Amino acid sequence: MDSTLPAVAEELLKEIKKAFQETSRVPDDLLLGLKFIFGPCAVPALDLVDHRSVTRVTSPSGRTAYQVLGSSGKLYTCYSSCHFCTCPAFGFTVLQKSESLLCKHILAVYLSQAMGACQELTVSEEQLTSILLADEEDEG
Repeated sequence: MDSTLPAVAEELLKEIKKAFQETSRVPDDLLLGLKFIFGPCAVPALDLVDHRSVTRVTSPSGRTAYQVLGSSGKLYTCYSSCHFCTCPAFGFTVLQKSESLLCKHILAVYLSQAMGACQELTVSEEQLTSILLADEEDEG
């Protein structure tokens, strides 16, 4: 996982991936660790994973973004490579107030990667550009 998370968070996600590959479940101790490290966004992120709300969008050139269908029904674009989400909670609690490491959408992306639960969508370069530009238009 190429992210900018603290080492302890990276290690926890690796442990979750390993446990899930071996047993197809996440043990209680790792769930507690998830709640401890990521706080209140852990349970909603797991809910998004359970609902298969994370889609990996890939273009022929290899560019990748993730789209997460939020609990409100709105689609957010997430970039795991630079640890960013287009949702208002990310902008407020992560960037402005520094109260959280990430939002539930980014955590859902990382958990979906670890658990192999991402939907897959291949789009053209033009379609991916449209997805990215649509997010810019929504923001400003």
